[in-house]
Amino acid sequence: MFDYYLKVVRDNYANFEGRARRSEYWYFYLFNTVIGLVLKGVDYLIGTEIGIVGSIYSLAVLVPGLAVLVRRLHDSGKSGWYALLLIFIIIGWIWLLVLLCTEGDHGPNEYGPDPKNPNYGEFDEIGRPDVF
Repeated sequence: MFDYYLKVVRDNYANFEGRARRSEYWYFYLFNTVIGLVLKGVDYLIGTEIGIVGSIYSLAVLVPGLAVLVRRLHDSGKSGWYALLLIFIIIGWIWLLVLLCTEGDHGPNEYGPDPKNPNYGEFDEIGRPDVF
C-alpha cells in the first residue's frame, strides 16, 4: 500500500500524463493525510505557531498531488482541467469526488493504456484473420 505513495512521490513526481488507478490515487491521499497529521503533531510539540514543518511538507507534495489528481481524471476519460472544479466550493467538490471514485475506462483511452490491465484487448485479436 505504501508503494503507491512512493510511486507517486518518487517515480511520477511531476508526471501529468498517463493514467492513475483509483487505488494509486486514494492510497497516496491516505498516506499524505497521515503524514500531514503526524507533522502537525511535530509542529505542536516543537512549538512552532505557523507549522513550518507541515508547511514545508505540503509544498513538497503539492506537485505530485496535482499530478496524481490529473492522472486519475485521465483514467476516467476526463481532461486534467476538470481539477479546476475545486474552485466551485460545494457543487464542484461533489462532482470531482464522484469523478475520482468512478472506475476508470476499460481498455486504452486517449490518455494511455489501461493501468489496471495494460494488455487489454490482446487476446481478442488472436485468431482474427484480419489482424496480422
